Amino acid sequence: MATPIILAVPKGRILEEALPLLARAGIEPEAAFGDESSRALRFETNRPDISLIRVRAFDVATFVAHGAAQLGIVGSDVIEEFAYSELYAPVDLDIGHCRISVAEPAALAASDDPRRWSHVRVATKYPNLTRRHFEARGVQAECVKLNGAMELAPTLGLSSRIVDLVSSGRTLKDNGLVEVEVLAHVSARLIVNRAAFKTNAEVGRIVDAFRRAVDDQA
Repeated sequence: MATPIILAVPKGRILEEALPLLARAGIEPEAAFGDESSRALRFETNRPDISLIRVRAFDVATFVAHGAAQLGIVGSDVIEEFAYSELYAPVDLDIGHCRISVAEPAALAASDDPRRWSHVRVATKYPNLTRRHFEARGVQAECVKLNGAMELAPTLGLSSRIVDLVSSGRTLKDNGLVEVEVLAHVSARLIVNRAAFKTNAEVGRIVDAFRRAVDDQA
């Protein structure tokens, strides 16, 4: 039997929202796939020619860019951060909506004006995206790379501001922070390895199935 096509999906909220979309695209994973307490990383589907892997969001892009997975589902924030030339993002899946924002302590925000910044120091897991955004505005950005617990950075003096994903804003509020600027609006995209898309017709058919699945939910 031919080697199955691998579709990489991130853990967390996108995975939950992706399950109905996968079903509409004709891909039904084994039950354990939706159970994030499971330590399994690879899962079978109703299609013997398609397997799923469940990994961290940033790793989805890496697996697909390097051809270890042929397709993936990931937020546009990850695509913008890594800007892999090997990735093609043909379908906006219209799930996983949030935004990437600058946030700072409420006391600082009370007298701050982002339009007057010439230099900012921020903690973020998106240093490349952040630098590009501020360079386009003529602002020098000093980025401190963190992989999590961003909201602690201002409290502990690591940086005055953070750049992070924001959905409801509850986490920011609970940590005394407020949004002061939106860098980008985010949604999940279907990504494809460019070489696989060109050489494997079935990959193209899967892309078309996802496109129809998005149209069906509209």
